[in-house]
Amino acid sequence: MERGGWTYIMTNKPRGVLYIGVTAHLAARVAQHREGLGSAFCRRYNLQRLVLVEPHSSIEEAIAREKALKAWKRAWKVALIEMVNPCWHDLADDIGLAS
Repeated sequence: MERGGWTYIMTNKPRGVLYIGVTAHLAARVAQHREGLGSAFCRRYNLQRLVLVEPHSSIEEAIAREKALKAWKRAWKVALIEMVNPCWHDLADDIGLAS
């Protein structure tokens, strides 16, 4: 049975440092990042603001999208975020996590 997946982007502030990740359990993964238990990169740069979320029907699709996004130029990543989240709002509120 296939499980869905998510690609996501975390940052520390609008147009700040960007981290692209993939997970099968979005809320739990964002909570890990916020508790300093996610990636060392997020911990180092205090990346706690979830600014982009993309659902996928399978984890394999999510992994492929993560790899593609990581290959993008920074300007393209910023443009993607600003297209769907122009104010760089913390989307964690939308998935039931406190800011």
